[in-house]
Amino acid sequence: MPKISNRQPVLKPQDLYVLFALLSRGGGSATYQELAEQTGLAISAVHGALKRAFVSRLAMFQDRRPVVLKPQLRDFVLFGAKYAFPPTWGTLTRGVPTGYAAAPLNQLIESGGEPVPVWPYAEGSVRGLSLAPLYPSVPQAALKDERLYALLALFDAIRSGQARERDAAQKLLEPFFQ
Repeated sequence: MPKISNRQPVLKPQDLYVLFALLSRGGGSATYQELAEQTGLAISAVHGALKRAFVSRLAMFQDRRPVVLKPQLRDFVLFGAKYAFPPTWGTLTRGVPTGYAAAPLNQLIESGGEPVPVWPYAEGSVRGLSLAPLYPSVPQAALKDERLYALLALFDAIRSGQARERDAAQKLLEPFFQ
């Protein structure tokens, strides 16, 4: 019996990370080099991520430059990504605040004395409960880019937060998808 191929494209966490980087730039076009510098990924990894995003209909190319399809990405982030990229919790560690502990959610929600979620990072400023980032270079990139940091932290609130945090994060994400 002949072998039947079942090769299907599957999104990887770095694909969503690259789309967030592109979205932080307004969703418009950027070069692969610019996205690689912003995310800390290799240019080839950015290319692969955008290729998978294109196949998944979350991005398209205009004049050979990637552009986010905002309505589709919005739906995926709000309703599907938390299932595709579930939160992975660890132990207490030093890191970079995320979820409700990072701006802009930290203006609306307080920790109540519990350890806050952090991306593990040796140069981080806060001790909290480890939450694995979408990709290992997320903490460094987030500290360099305020808009990207906000997107990633709001996504973490959606995928790991309680109902109140998820609702607030969803409202704060809306302007990014306009």
